[in-house]
Amino acid sequence: MNALRFDGQVCMVQVPRPQPAVGEALIRVQLVGLCQTDVEITRGYKNFQGILGHEFVGQVVAAPDAAWIGQRVVGEINIGCGRCPRCQRGQAKHCQHRTVLGIYGRDGALAEYLTLPLANLHQVPASVPDEVAVFTEPLAAALEILAQVPVGPDYRVLIVGDGKLGLLSALVLRLTGCELHLLGRHPEKLALVADLGVMTHQADRQAELDNSAQFGTYPPDFDLVVEASGSPSGWHTAVAAVRPQGTIVAKSTYQQALEFNPTMLVVPEVTVIGSRCGPFAPALRLLAKGLIDPRPLISKVFPLAQAPAALAYAQQPGVLKVLVEVSVHAN
Repeated sequence: MNALRFDGQVCMVQVPRPQPAVGEALIRVQLVGLCQTDVEITRGYKNFQGILGHEFVGQVVAAPDAAWIGQRVVGEINIGCGRCPRCQRGQAKHCQHRTVLGIYGRDGALAEYLTLPLANLHQVPASVPDEVAVFTEPLAAALEILAQVPVGPDYRVLIVGDGKLGLLSALVLRLTGCELHLLGRHPEKLALVADLGVMTHQADRQAELDNSAQFGTYPPDFDLVVEASGSPSGWHTAVAAVRPQGTIVAKSTYQQALEFNPTMLVVPEVTVIGSRCGPFAPALRLLAKGLIDPRPLISKVFPLAQAPAALAYAQQPGVLKVLVEVSVHAN
């Protein structure tokens, strides 16, 4: 089968079709979304080598439970060992022996077929088209914020970063009725949520806030700051914007090292929460009910044969979600 592999360089390769392990399904991939994590892997993140891609929608073609065959599915990306204490207490995504689809120890979705355990699969409602369903994984990551922080209508919230995850986080957090602000560098991206009750702010640089009055108060004193810029400089913005005893949710993963003075957190007693993967079922419900429509975030669709070009295009300034449509060939 055809696949996009990273082994120090990005290239299209021919590889054998994967063979499902016990309890796993074989899935024919239909559509894949590119993520900033895919880009960071090509820069050395996690030292991963293999088939890239973890945001996908596909169809089950083989499974130990025949009821799954033919189902259109999305899949959670962390595969725990199932035996360790973390897995036993429901923390498979933090299992020390886990593999992660297209990120760590397991080939990913930028291929004609992939395998995942049945326990990781979620059926896609018939009303949700592929180009919407493919956003399930990143939308679930945005929903994880609400699973970690009880945001209410009285909260003042700032999202740092107007990329894919920042915009999806805005679409989620606006549903809470909070006073929601989004700080970014791209007016065309900010415009995607400006008519949805989100207060947008354009910054020339995502560095420390030197014009805090633009947020309506000085200092800005946000109850919650979501750092989703994908850049270490976004962290300094978050620290400058959060109120004493407020909360920073850190969503960015990047290869570069981050330097900061812990005093900036200790003295104001700021809580920092790392936030990664989230709940798929609520994400699919939001998509099925039409409460969130991610399609305006799609910048371009490439065929699998042009996946290297798609990955390069995804790194251009101003580009949002790039999708890869997978064509299956008989081999």
